[in-house]
Amino acid sequence: MEPPAFPRLTGTASVSVRPARPADAGDMARVQTVTWRTAYRSVLPVAVLDEWDEAAAAEVWRSAVVDPPTPAHGVLVALDGDTVVGFAAYGPPEVSPDHPASPEGPTTELAALLVEPRWGRRGHGSRLLAAVADLAAETGAVRLSMWVPEADTVTVQFLESAGWARDRWARTLDTGGAPLREVQWHAGLGEDEP
Repeated sequence: MEPPAFPRLTGTASVSVRPARPADAGDMARVQTVTWRTAYRSVLPVAVLDEWDEAAAAEVWRSAVVDPPTPAHGVLVALDGDTVVGFAAYGPPEVSPDHPASPEGPTTELAALLVEPRWGRRGHGSRLLAAVADLAAETGAVRLSMWVPEADTVTVQFLESAGWARDRWARTLDTGGAPLREVQWHAGLGEDEP
């Protein structure tokens, strides 16, 4: 008897989130490359996308996993089976005179939250976001924040659906081409916070 042409579902999906390992760096760079070139084509300058060095990105992510800047920094990966399909990088926000510490209290900032588009709408982003929130709360953080390109409507819709709100802060990044305007989003970690 021949096996079925497609795998049978057993009733539970094999999806998970775990801390990133050094060996995940190449997969994280792949997710970033594919996501940026697919979903961010209209958001990021074409030159940035065309000149993107995936090998260099893999080394940056490997360093972030092996030697984070502080103990409060971390990287998580989302898995579908054994395949890395997304990742989140988080840590304390940068504080400056132009962008002071949040008056609401300790904050954990998401530096990246990416899911490869072909794996989208399967809950991977939500699982990553929930895992970061849990880890942040364990360290005493009372809120999460994230800088999002203003033109990234997909991420904005995702964050709004998760109860996040736009902050009053905005910044403009020099990309070597057209400036990239980002706005800050946040969510409280307390029971009665948005």
